[in-house]
Amino acid sequence: MSVLSKLIRHKPVEQLQAEAGKRGDFRRVLGLWQLTAIGIGGIIGVGVFVLAGQQAALNAGPAVALSFLIAGIASAAAALCYAEFAGMIPVTGSAYTYGYAVLGELAAWLIGWDLLLEYALIVAVVAIGWAGYVQAALSTLGIHLPAWAQGAIGTGEGHVFNVIAALVTLGVSALLIFRTEWGARFNTLVVVVKVLAVALVIGVGVFYVDPSRWTPFIPARVVGADGVGHFGFQGVATAAAVVFFAVFGYDTLTTAAEESKNPQRDLPRAVLLSLGISMTMYLAVSMVLTGIAHYTTLNTDAPVADAFKGLGLHWVALTVSVSAVFGLISVLFAFMLGATRIWFALARDGLLPGWFAKVHPRYGTPHRPTVVLGVFTALVAGLFPLDEVAKLVNIGVLSAFIVICTSIIVLRVRKPHLQRAFRTPWVPLVPLIGIAFSIWLLSELPLATWELFVVWTSLGLLAYFGYGIRHSRLEQH
Repeated sequence: MSVLSKLIRHKPVEQLQAEAGKRGDFRRVLGLWQLTAIGIGGIIGVGVFVLAGQQAALNAGPAVALSFLIAGIASAAAALCYAEFAGMIPVTGSAYTYGYAVLGELAAWLIGWDLLLEYALIVAVVAIGWAGYVQAALSTLGIHLPAWAQGAIGTGEGHVFNVIAALVTLGVSALLIFRTEWGARFNTLVVVVKVLAVALVIGVGVFYVDPSRWTPFIPARVVGADGVGHFGFQGVATAAAVVFFAVFGYDTLTTAAEESKNPQRDLPRAVLLSLGISMTMYLAVSMVLTGIAHYTTLNTDAPVADAFKGLGLHWVALTVSVSAVFGLISVLFAFMLGATRIWFALARDGLLPGWFAKVHPRYGTPHRPTVVLGVFTALVAGLFPLDEVAKLVNIGVLSAFIVICTSIIVLRVRKPHLQRAFRTPWVPLVPLIGIAFSIWLLSELPLATWELFVVWTSLGLLAYFGYGIRHSRLEQH
């Protein structure tokens, strides 16, 4: 077999469909609502508690709701494509597995390799943010950590290591090592708390809304002394680019395909349900938040809580803050689960050492990659500042969106009569919308993100040509 043939070899969709029901690596324990909770857990986080207010103040004004709507449409285009693949190929690995079936081994390896880093870095970013909330809460109780344990070097005097951020990533990885249903039940409970907190914001806030605060809905464009523009429709678009990163996360639930009781039915539903529920909450919170406080006052670290403090409703502010602390754990859970399942899939296909493709004999979980990723994310969260890690995320997820949307178009042409439990509507229009938005957002990412992408991809190519291409399961056939 020539080198080129090896690079584009792929797993036939029909073979993956036939094998899906026979695989016994994982225990099938997740139902529709547990899968949906994983998706909501991955989506709802800093977007609803922080970004909605900050982007209203900085770029969009009351039209931040329109920014979420634009971002939601773009994300929905990719979600519809994910839903088709999830119902058609119910195998763990998400975008990596889908790319393997359509675009070939090298493309699949690169997207799996990039997602592995992206998901791990997202875990680290959220853990650092979570640690900030917890330390603030502890300080109100008069509890203070030693200076060396409060944060990474460069984040404050005497800071050496962010102990709380490291501990929460280790805790989530330990949760994922035990039975999947135990972690899923805990995650579902956390998501319910988070959803109830959002419902409280909407339900109480709606009685304090002053419609005059929504006028003008799109503030006039202004340019600051630094030459940076704000507001106007361009500001709405800028805010849409920022909040787009708060409206994906549903892709993580597709990595649990082999742990789903009825994947072909439940995975597509869970993808669309999680995005639909999350978008409804984002739009409602955006309107309520800009209705109870003037948008110019919302550029704070906790805009939702601060808006209710301004109304004198301190009990709502406290409830929201506590819920945000607990709610972020579900984001950690979703992305850690996604990273470990992709690592397992890469190892099972022979592209990484098979030692990682063994499940725990008692708990039935991929414990080995979970331990490694737990330690890695703990070190990143403990040693690096939030802004430095945050710059590096999202490029892999956007690349995965392009792969998924492109693959839907290719597969519709190549195999139009293939059995599909869910069909993406208006192909190729919907996938092209997803591709266009992803390319636009990729162009908006900072240079540091692209530099890491090049370095990490280069390492991935070395790993593939040094190991994966020779040990691939397809090489053995």
